[in-house]
Amino acid sequence: MKLCKLLFFFEYIEIYMSKLRLWMIFSLWIWDTAGQERFQSLGVAFYRGADCCALVYDMTNPKSFEGLDAWREEFLIQATPKDPNSFPFVVLGNKLDLDQKSRKVSSQKASAWCKSKNIEYFETSAKNATNVDAAFEEIGRRALYRETSEDQVYIPEPLTLNNNNQQHHEIGFGGCSC
Repeated sequence: MKLCKLLFFFEYIEIYMSKLRLWMIFSLWIWDTAGQERFQSLGVAFYRGADCCALVYDMTNPKSFEGLDAWREEFLIQATPKDPNSFPFVVLGNKLDLDQKSRKVSSQKASAWCKSKNIEYFETSAKNATNVDAAFEEIGRRALYRETSEDQVYIPEPLTLNNNNQQHHEIGFGGCSC
């Protein structure tokens, strides 16, 4: 299975659909805003109803890593999940294919940030698809877990109606008692 599209889009939102096989096959819809702030006003439409959020930063750009907090908060504000503290996020550090000299955000720093927020972390390459399948399998797992745990509905005990003190109404013409 290859989830990574080896194309780069900068000017608009991309929407991907892929089949993912875990213990069952399901469709995974991915809304990629490419980190463009001009789409933040549309966040409610994109984020509401999401079952998981992947935050992606560029390992060669410290500002993109520093923006993770703001993007996470913005997502939580606009998505308004029932329990923001337990909403599933996954962080992807991208551009693993580049040499270590160009890397500006260390694995240790990114891992520590993710650990402090109980977020799964993957280092990936969109160029050569390194760790992309593993990352999206984890996103799928977290989304499925959230969906199944939130879809459980409370069903109260049935009510028993007692007919002992029921008032009797005469039924008029046509069978209507009103």
